[in-house]
Amino acid sequence: MQLEELFSGRSVTLLGAGVSNMPLAEVAAKYASRLTVRDKKSPGELGEAAVRLEALGARLITGEGYLRDIDEDLVFRSPGIRPDLPELNEARARGSVVTSEMELFLAAHPCPVYAITGSDGKTTTTTLTSMLLEPKGKVFLGGNIGEPLLHRLPLVTPDDAVAVELSSFQLMTVDAPIDAAAITNITPNHLNWHTSMDEYIEAKARILAHAGRAVLNYDNDVTRRLGLNLPAGTLVTWFSLAPIPDEILRPGDSRVWLEGDAVWTEFPGEERTCIMTRADIRLPGLHNTANYMTAIAVTHGCTSKERIVEVARTFGGVEHRLEFVRERDGVTYINGSIDSSPTRTAAALSALAERPGAGPVILIAGGYDKHIPYEPLAEAILAEDSHVRAVVLTGDTAGKIRDALLADPAYPAAKENGLILTEEADFDEAVRQASGLAERGDTVLLSPASASFDHFKNFEERGRHFKDLVRRL
Repeated sequence: MQLEELFSGRSVTLLGAGVSNMPLAEVAAKYASRLTVRDKKSPGELGEAAVRLEALGARLITGEGYLRDIDEDLVFRSPGIRPDLPELNEARARGSVVTSEMELFLAAHPCPVYAITGSDGKTTTTTLTSMLLEPKGKVFLGGNIGEPLLHRLPLVTPDDAVAVELSSFQLMTVDAPIDAAAITNITPNHLNWHTSMDEYIEAKARILAHAGRAVLNYDNDVTRRLGLNLPAGTLVTWFSLAPIPDEILRPGDSRVWLEGDAVWTEFPGEERTCIMTRADIRLPGLHNTANYMTAIAVTHGCTSKERIVEVARTFGGVEHRLEFVRERDGVTYINGSIDSSPTRTAAALSALAERPGAGPVILIAGGYDKHIPYEPLAEAILAEDSHVRAVVLTGDTAGKIRDALLADPAYPAAKENGLILTEEADFDEAVRQASGLAERGDTVLLSPASASFDHFKNFEERGRHFKDLVRRL
């Protein structure tokens, strides 16, 4: 499928004028008969984006009624817009085709595609997958990781490979072949957007519908159940932080697991192989070992042991994921702004606790409310082996996190042992307060266990603002 063939002679509307839609807008403006861009924000709020779109000749429809009377031939839904909105159903009834940038790219399937989703770890795993792949041609990295791919379709050849991160929002309407599809884990998330946990799980599971091979987390109850219920003939590669029982494997299945400190693989027709040890992995934390095992499973047959070890020993991580910011007066500052759920923050705390000579942690948590439970975060903070000495809560979820902590049976003992719990509505002041509580040898960790949309456009803006504040201390 060529882009000119897709757009030529057709009217197009883009729902959302964000930066990620700009490449698509440029392509549509070039080939479509008419381009309309709709966004709830006013042109003034859109700023430079509105100027660029108008320069392309796009018609802008903005404000509260931006979804009314959609009648264009092709309607591109941004991932955050639910596909079942009445306005979109009305557009379909009028003959519009409602699709998305990622749907069309995956449907084209121009080369092998390796896709990753999950509640936690998908960005790091997708990045690792792109680094491990060794195709004859190029590797394209994109999707929910922040890089659109459809406009790059003319550059992709059959010798290339694509590593793509897919969110549950994107997967709601994806129905395309994928060579290897991985789900890192599934825990409660985005329940302010999805109608239920069942819908969230169903969206994630769509990645497996046409997968040549499914890569699934044996340690996660939900993904294990999904894998055990896949139809006969669907090949599964399990990964686990512990040995995987032989009886789980059906003919053609495979496994990647951690035994002691060694990562092992076993694929049909191959001997059991020790790929590397945890000491080879530069990224801290068991969760990152799991991320590596996922990427190893996804890229099997398209990478080498030597390449895996090389990447493990040199890759320092993705921005906003346990990112070292600075050390000041003996206090270490870490940016984990990507941690938008309790399980992610629990993993971050576990990773920091594993460091040699790990000291106390001053945790900054709280943000936008995704209507998810915070009891798992309370359990991680109050665990017997926890290094958390103080918790500074901020943002819309501060009260929910506080209530979860106070309701946990372990809280009274933790408080008696010196745990400090405080709240500060202003994010900047929360960072300064955390710094004031820190002593030499401590780590100040931004790991919000919440999304960023209460005060920031995205987690990247939140993380960079945190780093700016820390550098100015």
